[in-house]
Amino acid sequence: GGCWHQCCPGRNNACWAPGARRARCYCDSYCERTGDCCEDYHAVCRRAAVGCAVGPWGPWSGCSSPCGVGSKARSRQVTVPPRHGGEPCPDLKQRRGCLGEHPTCGTAK
Repeated sequence: GGCWHQCCPGRNNACWAPGARRARCYCDSYCERTGDCCEDYHAVCRRAAVGCAVGPWGPWSGCSSPCGVGSKARSRQVTVPPRHGGEPCPDLKQRRGCLGEHPTCGTAK
């Protein structure tokens, strides 16, 4: 059995082939972590694999709350999508806490 018929990105339990001694071997990129890849996985799937590439992080947004606890966010874009079982994309959004300190906050009390 082998991966000549399919290569899948990420973890995909439906992406397998019959292997040695009637055991299943896998053709998804997760098989590299679990060590249960088909014998031809590297030759067939990794050769054509293209990993995800992302651009730089954009600027942080302003605080969602002008006074008190809020959050800021930033994002980045995918520049090259993963193909043929290549590395999946990392997180495209980040969020962090912030404390709004607008000049009018003190006068509102």
